This record gives sequence, C-alpha cells and structure tokens, in this order.
Amino acid sequence: MSEKYQLVIIGGGPGGYLAALRAGSLGLKTAVIEKEALGGVCLNHGCIPTKVLTHGAAMNRRLHTADQFGFTFNELKFSYPILQAKKKAVVSELVGHIGELMENSKISVYFGIARATSPKKVSVKLHNDEELELETENIILATGSDEIIPPTPGLELPGIMTSREALALEELPATMAVIGGGVIALEMASIFMGLGVKVTIVHRSERLLRRMDLEMVRRLSTYLRKSGLEIMMNSPIKVIEKTDSGYRLKVDGKKGEELVEAKSVLLAVGRKPAFGDQDLDVLGVKYEKDGIRVNSKMETSVSGVYAVGDVTYPGYYLAHTAFHQGIVAAENIAGLEAHFDGTAVPSCLYTDPELASVGISEEEAKEKGLENIKSGKFPFSACGRAATQDELDGLVKIIAAGEDEKVVGMHILGAHASELIQEGTLAVAKGVKAAELAKLIHPHPTMNEAVWEAAMAVNKTSLHITRR
Repeated sequence: MSEKYQLVIIGGGPGGYLAALRAGSLGLKTAVIEKEALGGVCLNHGCIPTKVLTHGAAMNRRLHTADQFGFTFNELKFSYPILQAKKKAVVSELVGHIGELMENSKISVYFGIARATSPKKVSVKLHNDEELELETENIILATGSDEIIPPTPGLELPGIMTSREALALEELPATMAVIGGGVIALEMASIFMGLGVKVTIVHRSERLLRRMDLEMVRRLSTYLRKSGLEIMMNSPIKVIEKTDSGYRLKVDGKKGEELVEAKSVLLAVGRKPAFGDQDLDVLGVKYEKDGIRVNSKMETSVSGVYAVGDVTYPGYYLAHTAFHQGIVAAENIAGLEAHFDGTAVPSCLYTDPELASVGISEEEAKEKGLENIKSGKFPFSACGRAATQDELDGLVKIIAAGEDEKVVGMHILGAHASELIQEGTLAVAKGVKAAELAKLIHPHPTMNEAVWEAAMAVNKTSLHITRR
C-alpha cells in the first residue's frame, strides 16, 4: 500500500503536531506518524501531567497555611489516586483535542514505527503489523529525546524510575532519592515534597541548573531547603543497592562515603536527542550525538528533509521551542520565508517558588565581554500584590548592557514567574532599553509591578524599596 503526500512528519510531539497543523492550514497534504500517542512526551509524560501534580502539591501547601486567611479545617484529607485520576483526565482530554484538530485539518495520522528510507520515501510499520510506504516531497524529523542513563552501578535494578514512571505512581512513597540537579530533577522533587514525601536530591556537580543565573539558583536552593528538601551537592553515586525497605545509595560525599536510604529512587539527570529508527547516514543527514544540524529554516543538510524539536542541535528541550520550530519548517516547505531565532527563548522551572528566565545571565554577560553591564533587582517582599497573597519569596532581576542599556536578560524567582517572564521575552527579542521598560504603565496591584520596579532599579530609581 502506498500513499503520496507533500509532507510526512515523523513524530507527533509538540514540534511534529504543530508543524502538521500549520502545514494543513497552508494547504499541504500532510501525514504524521507517531509511535505512541499524539502530543509526545510533553503532553503524555512531561509538561502537562507534571503541572497537574504541581498544582496539587501547591494546593496542599496553601491549604496548610490557610489559617492566615481565616480558614480552619477539622480534618484535611488527601487522596493521591484522585489526583492521579485528575491528571489522566486532563491528559486524555488534551490528546483527544489534538486528534480532533488533526481530523479537522485533514491530516492523515498513522500510529506505528516510521523510517525514512530516502528523502522521498517513508516506510511505516503500523501497530497492527500492516506495512505502508509513503511517498513524499518533504520530510520533517520530530523524533524527540530520551532519558540519559549514566553508567552508575545499580541503575539497572528493578523499580528505579525515570520521570515517566514516577508520574504514573498510584501510591506515594514515604521517602525518595532524586538523582540529578537540572530542571526535571528539581520539578519532580518539588512535586513529591509538596505532597508529603521526604525527598533528597543527590547531584554529582557543584551547582544546580547550570543554564540559569547563579544568584537566582542559589536563592531558589535556599527556599527549597527551608521547605524541607535535602540537597547533596558534589556527591557522585558509587553504587545503588536494593534493601529490604527500598534502596541504598552509596555516595562519594564531602566527608567520604555517605549513605542515602530511600523507599524509591528517581533518575533525572537530563535528556538526549532520540534519532529513533532513522538511519541518518543512509539519508545523508549531518548529525552528531548532541543533535541534527539545522539552519534557521530548520533545514538539514539534505534538501527536502527538515528537523525540529529535541532532536536538533542546540538542544533547548522545551516544548514551546519545538512549537515554533515546527511552524517555521512548515512555512518554509509551503514556500514562505520563515526563520527560527533562539536568542529570546524563555525557560521556566515549575518549582515552588517558580524560576523563569530569558536571555542571558549576569555571568554570561560578563563572559561575553559586554560593556556597561547593570543589574536591577526588586524583591516580591516589597510588592503589594505579593503581600495580599502571602507570596513574598523571590525577586525580579533584570540585566542590561551596552551604551543604550538594553535588556539582555530577565530572571524571575517567585510565584507566577512563568506567567510574568513574557514581558522579558519581548524586551530581549526587541532590544528594549531598561529605561523604556521602566516607562511602561504596569497595573496596580499586580505581581508584574516587580518587573517595573526592577527596570527602574537598573538606574537605582526604584521607589518602593529602602536604599542603603
């Protein structure tokens, strides 16, 4: 059986399905092949399910401090299975919605394993073992990423989880060891800690979140430790052993060998590009272990073959980046002129409090040798809206540089940081001056006023804070 298309997309995650929807809107006859479920890891095992659990964990914390607002509970009960059911319902609804969008856009969707045998042909083995060959004018590779599994003795033990298995737990463990110090590790630790699990982070490096502003990361670490998270830095794991009550991690700590006992172990050291079943050498596509090389049009080294999302270099590993790359690829295939610009990509960490950033950090500004580097900071403890909600932790930090003092970075630590960062994205993308940002009228009372005050603080003109 053979079908002819103008575009075949391998992978139905964020990059793949957005590319399909944009291609459909531009009139391209398009097919998507997905090996599991539409939405990919993000929707089924990542972004969306974690945020349902994150909201549940945050609600749990708030309910335990509700007495400050006049609420008292004789007995506060929590059911993790009910929260899991809510998570499944949300994921199911959103996956179904994508399916409807595909159908309405007349996109052909095949569930199975796809392999591009040439730049113009894709073979598909459907889950019912039927085999297809699709002829196409263009291909988009959107095969995503996989968990990194380091060569640590004991990681092969049964029951040791990645985030995928952890999100599917039907019962909460009493204790958990989380291996890693990046975004996934801290988000998962924050979720389970917020639901009452005693969590220990075990990280081999000397710092967490290496891509984010060091000052903000240190402040976040302080808040997380105050909330009960134990963090072990510079602590590579020598071996993991199974015990009668769970697991024992032998760690090469600051004082020699240390032991960490936990009921469950979660591995979250990062992700790497997943090339899937593609023989890139046969295709002639240039790649390295850290991803497929693409230009700003998302074109690979082979004409008519594009790549988007986690499989590309450099690896952003962000769904919203994949969204935009998919759209860019589809528009170029349709004959439009479109380019992806990665200079202003916001990154959000959904811990409690949240940490969001865009542009460069203060350290990066210095490393790049930028002139006239200035930073403006404003704490939420001086923000009226934060006080009304008892969300006083954190601050806004703006990095400006150059003679014009343009905003080159914005970093927000605090409640709703992921919602507030977009003003920084616009400022970095459009080269807005800190003084121009300070002149914008921000509504009162809002958390967003902290951005306004931080912009004024670049030139030491913020008003709602005592200067020393």
